[in-house]
Amino acid sequence: MRVAVFSTKSYDRMFLEAANEKFGHQLTFLTPRLTCETVPLAVGYPAICVFVQDDLNREVLHALAAGGTRLVALRSAGFNNVDLAAADDLGLSVVRVPAYSPHAVAEHAVALMLTLNRKIHRAHARVREGNFALEGLLGFDFFGRTVGIVGTGQIGAGVAQIMHGFGCRLLACDVRPDPQCLALGVEYCPIERLLSESDVVTLHCPLTPQTYHLIDNAAMARMKRGAMLINTSRGAVVNAVSVIEALKSGQIGYLGLDVYEEEADLFFEDLSDKVIQDDTLARLLTFPNVIITGHQAFFTREALERIAQTTLENISDFEQGRECRHRVKTDRVVK
Repeated sequence: MRVAVFSTKSYDRMFLEAANEKFGHQLTFLTPRLTCETVPLAVGYPAICVFVQDDLNREVLHALAAGGTRLVALRSAGFNNVDLAAADDLGLSVVRVPAYSPHAVAEHAVALMLTLNRKIHRAHARVREGNFALEGLLGFDFFGRTVGIVGTGQIGAGVAQIMHGFGCRLLACDVRPDPQCLALGVEYCPIERLLSESDVVTLHCPLTPQTYHLIDNAAMARMKRGAMLINTSRGAVVNAVSVIEALKSGQIGYLGLDVYEEEADLFFEDLSDKVIQDDTLARLLTFPNVIITGHQAFFTREALERIAQTTLENISDFEQGRECRHRVKTDRVVK
């Protein structure tokens, strides 16, 4: 099947080409993001392959359908960048990679926790300059601390397993309690209680209308003063403007982000020789108790192999008329 692959980086091409030896699709790799301006590049391709930064709004989807596209293959788990109702109206099938490597994201979330607590980023910079002083590097034991996990899908459950090994008390909030989490002794509770009792709050929920700015001024006011906040889910789950005020007041003592609400024009690009125009992100980068990584939590060899394999399997299933297990469905689509 002819596939236009948008937002291609060198690593995307490497893993997709290796996996495609088994499938034999005709892959055309395109570096631009999919937008209203770049959608003409997809004309004549029955399938497109996109990532989290690609914009599949109603206008883009109309143009794709008019150009002959019938399949949108997401090489990601999240699909909040796709207007699913429009895709349904246009008869476009949308498929995704629901579980590429939950361990990768869970481990990265814990890496952010450890780095922030023990100030590894600051210690590394000091030692490289010959400064071996310990002032300002004081941390705390995770043993016995309370970690609140918002969302216990595969990633959140993975975090629970790791933090259970640290000897933490675990609280969680999810509409569906996970049996493995319950077996670990995780206590499910309303989010208000989770926020008020947790020393660390880590977010692993999808972005939906209900979770948009879930962590806002009111939520942060409920948190323990000086608590740690980690977000490796979707940027818009946290109100970034509000978190700046919470950092300035000391209400938030540590912040670790792998995602950012306005990341589309920033992340996955080398902007080291440019002035960042996003004032909110620029302000966040000035805090010594903030670590921001560029949406790299997923970025392990195992995850990229799984993403490539599942993406191409989805395309083959569609091409050959087989039922696709990973099709994204709207409420109006019959399962």
